[in-house]
Amino acid sequence: MKRIFKVLGIALGVLLLLVIILPLVITVPTLNTKPAIDMADPDSLFMDINGIQVHYKEKGSGDPAIILLHGFGASLFSWREVMDPLSSLGTVYAYDRPGFGLTSRPLNGAWTGSNPYSLRGQTQMLEDFMDQKGIDQAILVGNSAGGSVATLFSLEHPDRVAALVEVDAAVMGMGGNGTPGWQRFLLNTPQAQKLVPLLMRSIRNWGTEMIKTAWHDPGKISAGVVEGYQKPLQVDDWDKGLYEVLKARESIDLESKLKDLKLPVLVITGDDDRIVPTADSIQLADAIPGAKLVVLSKCGHVPQEECPADFLQAIEPFIIDQKK
Repeated sequence: MKRIFKVLGIALGVLLLLVIILPLVITVPTLNTKPAIDMADPDSLFMDINGIQVHYKEKGSGDPAIILLHGFGASLFSWREVMDPLSSLGTVYAYDRPGFGLTSRPLNGAWTGSNPYSLRGQTQMLEDFMDQKGIDQAILVGNSAGGSVATLFSLEHPDRVAALVEVDAAVMGMGGNGTPGWQRFLLNTPQAQKLVPLLMRSIRNWGTEMIKTAWHDPGKISAGVVEGYQKPLQVDDWDKGLYEVLKARESIDLESKLKDLKLPVLVITGDDDRIVPTADSIQLADAIPGAKLVVLSKCGHVPQEECPADFLQAIEPFIIDQKK
């Protein structure tokens, strides 16, 4: 019996050494990527916020200012169908949140102030963006995880938000979804710093399936849509940026604070959202005093892309009401 335990102990020791050492000696293939500026569109703009080159687009003029915040794995590309129509009502801005799109990806703490990949850091970035553009108040429109940013900002800076639009927003039940402390420890080990970005590259395979899950009718997804989502995967350090997003996930309880929102709120959801369940959006509308709810038929998680006409029909009267 002692001999068996001795053999098992040696085997476990060897396995542990392999787990510790192998990631450090594995060669990670170099990606063929480009600087974000080389991937920019003709109407792309860049703004320096605390050393981060934030990619954004701007349409229209005058008040109100309308700021569009995309979800996880997306970019300002997800607003392409509605930016021009909304610009007839005011000035529309959309930018790539840190870790996504063509916004630069600082690594290993190479930033000033709050971690830009965290929820609090992104609310700070939104405030800085508004300050640099001279925007005193804005209508915030947040899709999915962008809804979390818009909600926290509205709670912390109510004087700067004229109205809030939650689009299939990831808010309800998100308080316990931060990265636990033990996972943060593991993610900051030298082994994880080498391996996790490598694992992130698998998004090239499962990312397309995620897009299909986000739509009620995947048959509507054109090759151009897939290409638009994959474009940021050609930008320098995109895999490491996703790693930073993973490490920075916070557990912030927004749900219990929703009763404190004292501003016009519109909640829009598709009736077939398989990422943020439609029931969550209905519950979100119930939890916010005076919030309006619109459920779009035969639509999924990204109604601004899949059902843009219905989306505009829901949001335009709401924005016009704020101008009166």
